[in-house]
Formats: sequence, C-alpha cells, structure tokens
Amino acid sequence: MSTDEISRKGQDILHIVSKAKEFTEDLLKENERLRFKIASLEASGGAQAADERVQALHKRVRELEEKLAEIEARFRKVEEENKEFADRYIEIEEQNNNLANLYVASYQLHSTLDFKEVVRIVQEIVINLIGAEVFHVLMVSEKTGQLEVEASEGQTPGRTSIPLGDGLIGGAAQSGENFFAESVARQDPSPFEEPIAVIPLKIKASTIGVISINKLLVQKTSFTSMDYELFTLLAGHAATALFSAKLYSTSERKLTTLQGFLDMLKTQPK
Repeated sequence: MSTDEISRKGQDILHIVSKAKEFTEDLLKENERLRFKIASLEASGGAQAADERVQALHKRVRELEEKLAEIEARFRKVEEENKEFADRYIEIEEQNNNLANLYVASYQLHSTLDFKEVVRIVQEIVINLIGAEVFHVLMVSEKTGQLEVEASEGQTPGRTSIPLGDGLIGGAAQSGENFFAESVARQDPSPFEEPIAVIPLKIKASTIGVISINKLLVQKTSFTSMDYELFTLLAGHAATALFSAKLYSTSERKLTTLQGFLDMLKTQPK
C-alpha cells in the first residue's frame, strides 16, 4: 500500500470517527431526555396510560443503549485500525527516509576514486545509517591474502591482520555470510575479535573486505528488519566503490611508474 493510499485511508477513518462521535453525543442527549421524561411521568401518577408510556420509553432507552454500545464497539475497532495505519505510515516513512539516505550515500561512495576518501565515506555511512559507534574496516590484502585493518573508529584493534577463516571476523569473510550476535546492546565495546556484527563486502561471490562492528550508539539497542536490508545494500555499494578506488589507485601507480620508465629511456644518452 502506498503512502498516499495510507494517508487517504487515515483521513477516511478520521471522518468516520468524527461522525461516530457526533452520533454518540446525539444518542446520549436523547437518552438523557427520555430518562427525564420517564421520571416526570412516574412522578405525575400511576395511570395506565402513563404506565404504558413509561414502558415504551423504557424500551426506547434500552434500544438506544444497545445502539450506543454497538457504536462504542465499532468506535474502538476503528481506533485500532487507525493506530495500525498510523504505525504502518510511520514505518513506510522511515523506510523511505532510509532509502533516500542510502541513495545519497551510494552517490557519495561513487563520487570519487580516491581510496582513502572512499574509506572515510564508508565510515561516515556506518555511523549515520547503521548507528555504529565502534567498528573497523578490513580489506583483503593482495600480497598476503589476509584481512588487513584499513580503518578503525572508537577502538584500537588488537591485531592488524586476520587470516581468512580465523575467528568470527575471518570466518564471516571466508563464508561471505553476515554474522550477528544474539545480543547487540552493549555498555562498553566488545573485544576486537568478538564483534557483535560482521558484514562481508562482496563483489559477486568474492569477499574483498569486511565491516566489523563492536558497539552501537547508545540509543540503538537492536537491529531492525530495515537494518538487515541496509546491510546487504550497503555492503554491495561499499565493496564496489572500494574495489574501484583500489583498482584505480593501482593502475594509476603502475601507469606513473611506466611513464617514469619511458621518460627515463627518453633521457638516456644516445
């Protein structure tokens, strides 16, 4: 259901609630008027006509009370539906905001080929979108094939490198599967090698690095279903941006070296 449809449904429900409120007030007024009339008739004497009139009024009062009870039940049901739609509306608004933030983040990630700048952008995204306070970005080294700590936030890593398959971090990198601890709420950061979440950065089936989280911001005590979707999307965008920047840096360095070599050949005496 779209946001506009939910908004229209909410307005319809509010209109129904308003009408039900007006009708309820009218019934209460009519009920009060009839009760007053019954009391007046009972006080005026015990004639048969008066008794019949009193009985008819009593019957009418019971009917009105039954209608009032029915309206109150419907009113409560409408209130519950209205709350459900309001909650759903808030949820959709939150999802839209997260997707908008992810779009902006994705644009930022792919706006530069400077590797260090991309790493810095990844750090900002992990803080702002995921809500992490302490975390590390590790990349697979071309030389050693191990995970090397590329950047850290809020904690000095206990190690600078981790072999693939070693511990929670290396295991997640080797399997390519996200890792989440059963409880993620922490007063203090977890030890470097015991993260509360590990997100592999993958390009197709190849893992090029991981984001290892050791503590969330104080106001964030758990991961939502939207967070898990963001992890998957973010991991893909971050991996592509980091890989592209790394490839560009490597090719630029090789090109510079080659150009220097050619320039050196040109300057050799004949």
